[in-house]
Amino acid sequence: MTATVTGLEVAGAIEQRFPDAVVEATPEYAVVAPEELIEVLTWLRDDDSMLFKFLSSLTAVDREEWFEVVYHLESFRTNRITVIKVRSDDRDDPIVPSVVDVWPGAQLQEREAYDLMGIRFEGNPDLRRIFLWDGFAGFPLRKDYMNLAGGQMAGLERFPGEPGLEFNNRGTQ
Repeated sequence: MTATVTGLEVAGAIEQRFPDAVVEATPEYAVVAPEELIEVLTWLRDDDSMLFKFLSSLTAVDREEWFEVVYHLESFRTNRITVIKVRSDDRDDPIVPSVVDVWPGAQLQEREAYDLMGIRFEGNPDLRRIFLWDGFAGFPLRKDYMNLAGGQMAGLERFPGEPGLEFNNRGTQ
């Protein structure tokens, strides 16, 4: 059975090594300052007492006051998991450091968070849309997206399935 390293436990370990790195800690997660993120995550990956060598997921959350990027980490050697977060308070242009140099597998996950939430990952070598086309207006997973788009999906007159927008069996009008 996989054991969870709580946010309070991982925050305590981080603070011993990086005294100013932890912004907040709860039983579920630890929030790390953006300017300390790469050093902290590299340490969590490489330190013999941590060994969180696997980034199982990277996702983003719109908290209305800020954006946060959530890192779910796993240590196969110690059979433990933990959660680290980083925040950006800038709603117009949220930026956090890229972790591609720490976990190369973060490349596509950062692109997804950029494409759908508009969070820029500074240092990502190929940060571009992955699902939506270039020129797509806005970022559809933001809580204010429908307000910014005038209540309609970009490129469509109305939501699919609404009366007046019929599709044939090939998905075209």
